Amino acid sequence: MSNDSDSYDQNFCYPLPKALENDRVKLVPFVPSIHAKEFFDLSSKYSEVYEYLPWGPFKDQDDFESVFEERFRQNPTWMLFAVFDKTKPSEAFGEDGALAGAMGYINSMPVNLATEIGAVIVFPPFQRTHVASNAVGLMLQYALNTPGEGGLGLRRIVWQANYLNKASINLAQRLKFQLEGILRWDRVLPANLGKELAGNGRGVRAKDPKPDCVGRDTAMLSLCWDDWESGAEEHLAAEMARTK
Repeated sequence: MSNDSDSYDQNFCYPLPKALENDRVKLVPFVPSIHAKEFFDLSSKYSEVYEYLPWGPFKDQDDFESVFEERFRQNPTWMLFAVFDKTKPSEAFGEDGALAGAMGYINSMPVNLATEIGAVIVFPPFQRTHVASNAVGLMLQYALNTPGEGGLGLRRIVWQANYLNKASINLAQRLKFQLEGILRWDRVLPANLGKELAGNGRGVRAKDPKPDCVGRDTAMLSLCWDDWESGAEEHLAAEMARTK
């Protein structure tokens, strides 16, 4: 397992450690040969995790790996992590724990010292537990801490969510992301993936070029370095330490 991971070219624009982890969760760069089968099996069992995402569910593992290759592997501004719950035993991944989901840095902009946390999937057995807050927390700590503290020293972290996805918005705000606004008609959702209920509820005009594709309104939130140094870092640490 480690040899496959070590030799896999992640093609990401920021430097990364081999893992982001604490005593509860562990995030490692997603490597299809290691993680894809288990991830696809779980996401097929819990297909509702794709309700608000602009891609998925997938018809088979090859379909998933094709989307992963296009969106993450070939795009140096995107990096997907496999998320493990270290408190749960796992035959598949040993001491790493149970595969709890995935999330990534996306739409990264090194020239502007910015990135976005997105593609957030936490499987239902791990929802409303320590997993989401700790996994997102580790990503925030690495992104916002200065290089002298072992981080990237970024200035701005973005969080975008379908405006209907209250759970995602609530998680971001609980971790001190600030709502900047709602982007109206921000996305065209694909017609062939059953995303109609994730649309903004407003019909498209006559002669629209994509009449069968609903539109998405997007909540835009951010957490910036000055928020981080004005109390958000300490608040996050408390959230990550919560046991209830």
